[in-house]
Amino acid sequence: MFELFSPRKADRSLLAISPNRWDWALLPLVLIVLLAVAFGAAQMSRPFMVGEATPISLDPAYLPYYLLRTILRMFMALGFSLLFSFVFAAIAAKYRAAEKIMIPMLDILQSVPILGFQAIAIAPFIAFFPGNLLGVECAAIFAIFTSQAWNMAFSLYQSIRTVPSELNEAARVFRLSGWQRFWRMELPYAMPGLLWNMMMSMSGGWFFLVAAEAISVAGQDIKLPGIGAYIAVAIEARDLHAILWAIGAMLAGIVLYDQLFFRPLLAWADKFRFEESQGDTAQRSWLLDWGRRSRWMRAFSARVWSLLRRTLGWFSLRHDGTSPQTSARTIHPWWPRIWDGLVLFASLLAVFRLALFIHSDIGLTEILHVVKLGFITLLRVLLLIGLASLIWVPIAVWIGLRPKYSQCVQGAAQFLAAFPVNLMFPLVVYLLVSMQLNPDIWLSPLMVFGTQWYILFNVVAGAATIPNELRLASDNLGLKGWLKWKRVYLPAVFPSYITGAITASGGSWNASIVAEYVTWGKTTLIADGLGSYIKQMTDIGDFHRIGLGIGVMCIFVMLLNRFFWRKLYLLAEDRSH
Repeated sequence: MFELFSPRKADRSLLAISPNRWDWALLPLVLIVLLAVAFGAAQMSRPFMVGEATPISLDPAYLPYYLLRTILRMFMALGFSLLFSFVFAAIAAKYRAAEKIMIPMLDILQSVPILGFQAIAIAPFIAFFPGNLLGVECAAIFAIFTSQAWNMAFSLYQSIRTVPSELNEAARVFRLSGWQRFWRMELPYAMPGLLWNMMMSMSGGWFFLVAAEAISVAGQDIKLPGIGAYIAVAIEARDLHAILWAIGAMLAGIVLYDQLFFRPLLAWADKFRFEESQGDTAQRSWLLDWGRRSRWMRAFSARVWSLLRRTLGWFSLRHDGTSPQTSARTIHPWWPRIWDGLVLFASLLAVFRLALFIHSDIGLTEILHVVKLGFITLLRVLLLIGLASLIWVPIAVWIGLRPKYSQCVQGAAQFLAAFPVNLMFPLVVYLLVSMQLNPDIWLSPLMVFGTQWYILFNVVAGAATIPNELRLASDNLGLKGWLKWKRVYLPAVFPSYITGAITASGGSWNASIVAEYVTWGKTTLIADGLGSYIKQMTDIGDFHRIGLGIGVMCIFVMLLNRFFWRKLYLLAEDRSH
């Protein structure tokens, strides 16, 4: 991520370069990070048998070790999420036939609760690594992956679909191949928004961390060393001091990876902003500044970039003179209809098999009851997303237009977005029990507590990419107040807002499992809804009813996305061209 050298300098041996003071300043930091990663990774693979006790100590002295294990899992999941996003977004944005399947599939995947993925994945991973803790670790990483990947994939897809027409015209003039368009134009254009969504995805991983590290499926209770398992044990023991220590450890971890990872990346990605003049929007990072002054780091980064360019060059096939538009004309006119028929047949077959699976143990009365619970959760989702939008869109635009405040707010927003709703259970239970409040109403805000930040982060990213020329032009025209918001700010951030709202909506459905079923020690508060239904069925291991709950949730999310969010998304796409 540092400045590039010439190929001649890139080939020089690092040992032949004399270090400067910045090299000596960075060397201890690099060594500490490498040693911590190596130690944490070694602890992930050790003998383990299912049913073996995995004690978690509430002694604060163990928190640095637990924090290391948790951050390693989250960054491994983030790496897989990034690879998934590249492949998914590129295929879905470029191939209409694939898009018809992949985008609805993404709607389904982001609506499937993390407990649903965990119930399915835990057994295969354990079987794949028999007698080793690595199987359970992989299951936890996969669970965190499912809380990160969908948001990033949809963000990259949305950015590729809304690339400005000037860039598309330039790609046609330079006759770029499909791979060259993606690597040299579409991915750089999408980079600022993708990085903000990576931060949001990391925070989403924290939000569901308890479910990922404290695995409880069909009577199996496995706790992996980590902050999530520490929180789960603290909740069971009703230990408020441990909860406070966990909050402190989370804050320390978020500040560390923000300063060492996300802040340098945001400052580096600022060069990809789509405008001629950068204005006052540049991000700053002390670590990136140190790296640019370090001789070893500059030489190392030059070597890495040189190797990366050569590697990617193998895939940069020559352009054959066609474009996606012209190649589409060569497709037989009946092929789209045949493809649509195959997709419809596969969907009906899947629905039929799911109906048989559910009907074998569940009657019509139970199905109607679950559908009713789905409508209750749907009402909560719509009301809470609407309220969150009214609050956070103006705040996010204000932050995105002021980078000096954006950098200050960035860490705080990551911490609030990462704050697991489980940590609020003591306060929530105390207030609802002492004041005799209705759980059906007052547990609802917990659903949007961890998902409203999708709106904030996406709109901040959208506002930060508003060209400085456009802002200067609006000032010269004398646009002020509501007129400026209506003509400039809101249209500019509308595509980013839709992306955030869609992921926030899907995340709220997922969060309903945590928000509608609250426990603190022996006290349990339950709100009627689809989330509490799935949680209760997961605890008793009733896979037929788990499948019913997840299936109904997927149907609700797909219908909501198809008939509401999709129309708004198409409107945003039209306005971006």
